[in-house]
Amino acid sequence: MSRTGRAGKPLGRITRGTTNINRLRRVDRAMAGDGRVLQALDVPTPLAVDLGYGGRPDTAVEMASRLRTVVPDLRLVGLEIDPARIVPPRDGVEFALGGFELAGLRPGLVRAYNVLRQYDEAEVDAAWARMRSALAPGGLIVEGTCDEIGRRHCWVLLDADGPIELTLCWSPTHSDRPSDLAPRLPKALIHRNVPGEPIHDLLVAADRAWDRAAAQAAFGPRDRWRVALAMLAADGLPVTVPRGRRVDNHLTVPWSLVAPDEPA
Repeated sequence: MSRTGRAGKPLGRITRGTTNINRLRRVDRAMAGDGRVLQALDVPTPLAVDLGYGGRPDTAVEMASRLRTVVPDLRLVGLEIDPARIVPPRDGVEFALGGFELAGLRPGLVRAYNVLRQYDEAEVDAAWARMRSALAPGGLIVEGTCDEIGRRHCWVLLDADGPIELTLCWSPTHSDRPSDLAPRLPKALIHRNVPGEPIHDLLVAADRAWDRAAAQAAFGPRDRWRVALAMLAADGLPVTVPRGRRVDNHLTVPWSLVAPDEPA
């Protein structure tokens, strides 16, 4: 058995593996600033996994660097299902063969990004369940999708019991309105953005709040979104209103608000 504890064939299939340097900076920032992530890694030997890092290991190394600002002794393992993509350790990051079974590891945190986007919607629940079953007690999964250069992100936060919340995160200066993120919705939701589905209702509501906050445009898109988010909260939507100023615009809601009406 290898250092990763892997036994048997990795679960999943080889995907395109395209990536870019600094592509996942927004989700990394969010994880490093999330108290729940810090709690999940508050153990004697904290372990995180970057699942499906792609054709280059850059984003795994960047994830380790950013998380180590808050968890200095973090061990990070990048897993790839394509043996040709496995590289020697670098910058304190290990790389190994693995899929949704997580190579026998029991991490406190898993980032699975731009992986399930290349699967069918009907395959999502099984992939989520397999990763969840491999988590350490109190562990979390961040499963999501972003554009090619990382300006628009959407991810689902999961624990051992299932999905907790959905977050949309974007560069304030490179998106005209919240619904611009629709093409980057996670696989579980991207085909559900049609009238009558909860995710469509959320994006419509977010765009309306953005339009209502137009008077704030002179102060910049961050301030405009801050006001729009407060409007959504005032309208009764269970959105998370972050404290203080942020580099990115965020829209976070409970998974129950956007869960598809019917399974795939």
